[in-house]
Amino acid sequence: MTETTPSPETARTSETFQTSDSAGPAVAPTPRRSRRALVVGAIAAPLAFGAIGLSLAQTGTSMMTPVEPTAISALKASGSIAAKGDVAEIYGNKFVMQDGTGKALVETGPQGEGAALVKPGEAVTVQGRFENGFLHAMLITRADGSRVLVGPAGGPPPGTLDWAKDRVGLGASPDVPALTAQVASAGYSDIRVTGRGTRHLEVAARGSDGRERQLHVGFDGQVRERRVF
Repeated sequence: MTETTPSPETARTSETFQTSDSAGPAVAPTPRRSRRALVVGAIAAPLAFGAIGLSLAQTGTSMMTPVEPTAISALKASGSIAAKGDVAEIYGNKFVMQDGTGKALVETGPQGEGAALVKPGEAVTVQGRFENGFLHAMLITRADGSRVLVGPAGGPPPGTLDWAKDRVGLGASPDVPALTAQVASAGYSDIRVTGRGTRHLEVAARGSDGRERQLHVGFDGQVRERRVF
């Protein structure tokens, strides 16, 4: 019978297994996911309080520029305008608001579907975008002063990493006065902040021609027109 001499690689492999056996139980390797677990844990904490964070945001902790209510009959195309009246009728995510001058149809988006945002007969002030005969609500203020932000609660979308950073104070912090000054220097007036994205502000303003504009204002000061009313 011919003897087969093990190759050096096979011998080393054999020695490795033998050494492992003779040295007692092998030491368990450090889990590769340990670092990932720490990161996920750091993010999971604020996300676990997502409902609380969103609830607080919806009670009115918004950087929206307050707008004085106008008569419903005087509503006109605008990126940020407000009206005050009583809730007359409710149709799904829409409701009719009326005052002594007329009626307006208020649209509340997905958040208003099946949610009792308002009640018939309730006095409310609605701030939002008025376009094509609809007042698209952004903020609803009740008679007792409580406020409900409609739609995105200002800032990054809930559940995202940027949103989680915001919840623990690690998100970008815009210098609103400096940014609005930048908008003014670009030739706009009647500047109203309507919301905030991850790294930009949503702004309504009036151009040099007197027409309403919706602007995208980056935290770096870049101003871009999104639409003209």
